[in-house]
Formats: sequence, C-alpha cells, structure tokens
Amino acid sequence: MARVSRRRFLQLGGAAAIGIGAAPWLGCARWRGEAGVERPIELIDHVVVIYQENWSFDSLFGTFPGANGLASGLDTVRQVDRDGQLYPTLPPSLDNRRSPAAPDARIPTGQAVAPFDLGAYVKPSELAGNPLHRYYQHIHQIDGGKLDKFVAWGNTGGLVMSYYDGTTLPLGRLARDYVLCDNFFQAALGGSFLNHAWLICAATPRWPDAPAAMRAQLQGDTLIKDGELSPEGDIVNTAYTINAPHPASIPRERLAPSLTLPTIGDRLSERGVSWRWYSGGWDAALAGRAHPNFQFHHQPFAYFANYADGTAAKAEHLRDEEEIWRDIATGALPAVTFVKPNGPLNEHPGYADLLSGQQHVERLIGALMASPAWRRTAIIVTYDEYGGRWDHVPPPIVDPWGPGTRVPAVIASPYARRRTVDHTVYDTTSILKFIETRWKLAPLSTRDAAANDLTAAFDFTQTPSA
Repeated sequence: MARVSRRRFLQLGGAAAIGIGAAPWLGCARWRGEAGVERPIELIDHVVVIYQENWSFDSLFGTFPGANGLASGLDTVRQVDRDGQLYPTLPPSLDNRRSPAAPDARIPTGQAVAPFDLGAYVKPSELAGNPLHRYYQHIHQIDGGKLDKFVAWGNTGGLVMSYYDGTTLPLGRLARDYVLCDNFFQAALGGSFLNHAWLICAATPRWPDAPAAMRAQLQGDTLIKDGELSPEGDIVNTAYTINAPHPASIPRERLAPSLTLPTIGDRLSERGVSWRWYSGGWDAALAGRAHPNFQFHHQPFAYFANYADGTAAKAEHLRDEEEIWRDIATGALPAVTFVKPNGPLNEHPGYADLLSGQQHVERLIGALMASPAWRRTAIIVTYDEYGGRWDHVPPPIVDPWGPGTRVPAVIASPYARRRTVDHTVYDTTSILKFIETRWKLAPLSTRDAAANDLTAAFDFTQTPSA
C-alpha cells in the first residue's frame, strides 16, 4: 500500500493549541519568606521525577478545587461511534482482565454519556479494566479536537469516562499543600513506551529496518492494522530492546537494536552532573526473575547504546529502586533522579490498584522530605500517559507526535508555591527543560527547547527554615 505521512494521519487528531491517614509531608516543609530577595533556580540541587502510569487529568483531578476540571467539560462530553452516531447511553464498562472481556458487574449499565465516579462502585484499592492506550487509536479518540471517540476507539466500553475523586487520595493531599499543574500534557500521543522515550530524549525513536510484520497499516486516514511501529519505522507502540532486560519470549528479530539518540542522561554526564534511573524490580529482571508485572518497556535508558549491556554507564546509572532508600538515608541522592516503581505500585489500571501506588509514592516523598537534601530539592510526580481515559481539554498538538492528553502533575519543594493550581501549559518535556535550565544543558530537540520550564510553579524568594 502507499505510504501515508504521519502528518497526514495526524490531521485526524490535530487539536487546537490552546484518603488514607495523615500525609507524611504535612508539617515537614516549613520556611519563611524574605520579601525582595531573588532566589535563582540554582537553589535547587536535586530534581526527583516520580513517573507513574496511565491516568488522565480529569480521571484523577477533575474534582480538584480551582482546577480546570470536570465542571468545565460539558462541551466535549458527547461520544459517537466510529460512524459518527451519538451514543444514547454509555455502553457497559468492560473488565478486560479476563478473556473475553465482559461487563463489570459492579458498574451499572445504561449510564448517561457523562463522566461517572468509579469510586462509587470500585474502590481505589481494587482492580478494574485497562482501557486501550495506543498511538493511532489515541489520534482517533481525539478526533480533531472534538474528543468524542474515546469510547468508540477504546476496548472497555463506558469505563473510559470514569474518574476517581483524587482529592481524597495521597497525591491529592500533596497537591493541596503544593502545586497542581492542570495544563500538563503527555509529551507524545499513545502509550507508555513512546512517552518514556520522550521523557528522556524528547523524540520518537526509529527502527528503519524493523520487520514488516511489526508495522501498522493505514488506509487513507484510517488504521487498518495496528503494529509496534508506524509504516515509516517509528516506534510508536511497545517494542522491546536487544539489551537486557527484555521478555525471554520475544524472538531476536523483533528486538530493537540499541538507539543512538541523545538523552538527558548523556547531557548530564557530559556536564559532570550525577543522575540515576531507579526502577522497581530491576535487579530481579536483570537476573531473569522479573516480577510478573515488571514492565520491560518502562525502562527507556536500557534501549540506548550508551547504556547497553556491559557498559559502565549502565551499571552506574540504572539501579534498582531499593537503592534509593539507602541513597536518601546516606546523603548519596544524585542531582537528578528518576523513579519508576515496579508494576504492582505504578497505578496502571488492570494490574495495579490506585491506592497502593499512591501510598508508595507518599512513603518515598516522606523519606525525601525527612532528609537533609529536602531543603534544596524539587519533586515532580506525574504520569506517563492518559491510560485511554477521556479528558475534556483538547491537547495542543504541535507536531506528528503530540502532545497528547492532559495528565496529572504535582510539584513539591521548599521553593514550590503553596496551595496553588498552576495553569501554565506544560508537557513531559517541560521536565527536561527544567533540568536543562538548572544545569545549563543543551536541548535535546525542538520540543524541549520550546517548552515552558516549570519555574512558574516556584517562588524562589521563599527561604526554607533550618
């Protein structure tokens, strides 16, 4: 078939730019303001990025006071099928943890076409279905900014319109005390692999000579056959690396060769700035004993030649999450830290519950806030992508890759503004821009070069107390 350009296909989705217990951070952050004193970004010596999984902004923070949430979403709540016909009611919410998927008996059928509170039927400590979240389907769901095909191009029926009241959960408590960003978008359309890549290299990896069977097929502007790659060889969905760890079941010819794009790790190392990626279950996966829910495609640095098997850089920078607790306690926290919890604690619908993941993040943040490093630390908690769930704000798509749907982002620091909703437009590459700004690093692509750098969430005139 004739090749279809990514930009042509993207025209389908080209949108207009635009509570359990006391939280351990409460009472930890105390400072006094000093009016008129300039405090530059260099007051931050440690940036900690905690990267969770698969929730749109509205599905966790749509009820947050002062945020652009569900109450503003009436204009984009309508849903149509693939032929453009209105759904009179939401189709049943499917539980696809079983095969074949079946209606989730806990969730009523015949609900109005509108967001509904999933917490009324499924506790945040319980599991439900896992909505589809892939590159081309995401473009169809956005539907040129109308946002009206999330149900039609999903695989869990009405579940894509569900939400939790995140204000009562641990991350909601943190957001109430610090900064919630309500215009923070996932960097790339689609799912986890691509957004993990964008988190570290602000670009879409390519595999030009990948097997034809791995490539998607398009007919005009319509997806005919899904695949791990675009027709042109861009890795837009989940593919695995030739490097360890990867699933033992994947044939060698379907393992991507080491990538050579520059990464934020490269930039930091060139400047002599310490950094690490801490991943839950990493050591066991390297030893061939991966947890059943360890996600190999959530380990982006492992895909790159500079961190390939046998390199000193891999041993130095890619570590098990267990080590971060020791590094915090001993004062060995790197300047830049990425934390990727193991599958059961990453909040990914279908195999991880929401509450356990947020409690894990809460404990980690509590340890950071109790350490001497806290006085000069910025913590960014965000999600890789939308997890297939509807959000009422059309993403400000600027190139064939995104940005995609809004995701939650919470920023905590002694220098973060207090009890603030930041309406600045950000995407995942804004994290890169913040790191680049702090350590005077060259940008990785045009996207992070143009991104807002998160500093609007800070007030550097604040001086933390001893």
